[in-house]
Amino acid sequence: MAISPPITTAGVEASVDRLQDSARSDPPQGDVPSLQRTLPDLATLSQWARALGFESIGVAGLDLSEAEPGLRAWLEAGWHGSMDYLARHADLRVQPDRLMPGAMTALMVSANYTPSDPAWVNEAWTTISRSERAYIARYALGRDYHKVVRRRLQQLTDRMAGEIGPFGYRVFCDSAPVMEVELARRAGLGWRGKHTLLIDRQRGSTFFIGTVYTDLPLSPSHPASEHCGRCERCMEVCPTAAIVAPYRLDARRCIAYLTIESKAPIPESMRPLIGNRVFGCDDCQLSCPWNRFAQAPSISDFAPRHGLEAADLVELFNWDRETFERLTAGSAIRRIGHERWLRNLAVALGNLSAEAGTPAIDAAARALTARAEDPSDLVREHVRWALGRLSAVLRAPSS
Repeated sequence: MAISPPITTAGVEASVDRLQDSARSDPPQGDVPSLQRTLPDLATLSQWARALGFESIGVAGLDLSEAEPGLRAWLEAGWHGSMDYLARHADLRVQPDRLMPGAMTALMVSANYTPSDPAWVNEAWTTISRSERAYIARYALGRDYHKVVRRRLQQLTDRMAGEIGPFGYRVFCDSAPVMEVELARRAGLGWRGKHTLLIDRQRGSTFFIGTVYTDLPLSPSHPASEHCGRCERCMEVCPTAAIVAPYRLDARRCIAYLTIESKAPIPESMRPLIGNRVFGCDDCQLSCPWNRFAQAPSISDFAPRHGLEAADLVELFNWDRETFERLTAGSAIRRIGHERWLRNLAVALGNLSAEAGTPAIDAAARALTARAEDPSDLVREHVRWALGRLSAVLRAPSS
């Protein structure tokens, strides 16, 4: 069995350790037994879900025994890096009834976050190629998906309860130990690609996944067939070779892990490979042929804000803490904090190429020098590294 890391469609932004943050409703006491209810069929559920901005919905059973060996092997290999919570809550991931006693099925939904510009893939590659610009993973350009998806899932369960009466459920979106990609695969929302993300034939892979554990005996959907074939573009394009084999991701090498999950200094050997990617990485998705079918979101909250699609690195590096907090309010970016924001930007500034031009390199050097005595050891160390890199660029003979 391939080792399938428990990551989301957004890369390695794995489930956070906030179990109390998941909406829930305990099983009804003295209510009509679930088996005697007239349960909504998938067509009806789909209609309700689409009215809330979800593009697809399916039902999965909760027997995850077949997926457990892959998860255990991935953890034993140490590929989860410093994300200790993945190992700490492994039992809850593979035994959903421990997370929600009485759970019988999972309602799985997806919500697109694809930029509305039809040329978004080319625009993304252009930003990556311009070393003076900051590249932020496309999923993080809008409002924080954790809250947006959970809120709409709560509305979906309210609609269901209004039709069938009270029932037990828990709502999740990257907010608890849930094998979301595996459950979404079983619910027919797509197949797991070689980059470990979920892919849908009609929409590619740029969508979020939401989960509702329920005590309802809903009819499971049919899993989707796989359509990656011999294609390995995602593996070939990965800047850090994090996809070590089909369906096997070493998170320790993944840029999403290095810039978001890890609180430690970024290994020096990895820094040049990161380029100008300051929050996550989309290369595996940008190169995927199926994303030519990606569709714009129905939910306006995911539209880019504050011009972060291709912002200037120096401008972002000059944000003080108050500016960072203000401009990342309601964004998934805020979770890394100002210190790691500066760490990531320092690496990107150190990766400026000669093609950026002397004025841009001089501006970067001035910005870095201004933070050479930053209170944070983490920031100071990355600033020193970046200044050394820029000095080498300026000394290099022009071709």
